[in-house]
Amino acid sequence: MTTYQATPTPLRAGSAEERQAVVRAARAVFAREGWTHAGVADIALESGLDQAVVTHYFQDKERLLLTVLLEGAAAVAAELTVIAENHLAEITDLEQDLVALGHAWLTPLAAFPEHFAIVRHLAAEVAAWPAGVVEMWRTAGPRQATRELARRLDRLAERGLLAFGDAGHDPEQAAERFIQLVAGGVVQRSFHGALPLADFETDALVTAGVADFVRLYRPGADR
Repeated sequence: MTTYQATPTPLRAGSAEERQAVVRAARAVFAREGWTHAGVADIALESGLDQAVVTHYFQDKERLLLTVLLEGAAAVAAELTVIAENHLAEITDLEQDLVALGHAWLTPLAAFPEHFAIVRHLAAEVAAWPAGVVEMWRTAGPRQATRELARRLDRLAERGLLAFGDAGHDPEQAAERFIQLVAGGVVQRSFHGALPLADFETDALVTAGVADFVRLYRPGADR
């Protein structure tokens, strides 16, 4: 039987699709090569477009890095916001529901592999990155996700399921603690998802982290 392969429709010059092709290529190159070793020529080759097309949309690789990193950070933060809302909207068993949230909180590591590959490069290359990029990434990604989680933990405090302390009512600090205790160990040991842990190891870390979090923030606990 004869099979036919569709010929891809050429990207229209100056189109949103063409620009997005450049961004996708930059994401792949930065994830693979890191910031210091990637060049605009590499990104052009990855995209299949002329280098002049890449520089038409992005003057240099600094602007490409910022675009790729902030788009990825915003996408991860949006996903985590949905995860927090879905898992904390209805609570039947606080500890079990927080364990489920902890597991779900880790799913972006697999869902956004190129983004977290870039984050891994960040740790090694941060001194060479353009000024301000890391702070903008933190604001668009980790801090936004923390704020959204804090809002939902605050609702649990209003219902008497958690307590942050009268003198220091700080749901954002509680959200940071949750992320550190519940997800932090898995993120560190897996190198942001590069070396996924066995299910039993992930479950042990998440469960222990939730138990520590609940002991710390249960009503009446000493802080």
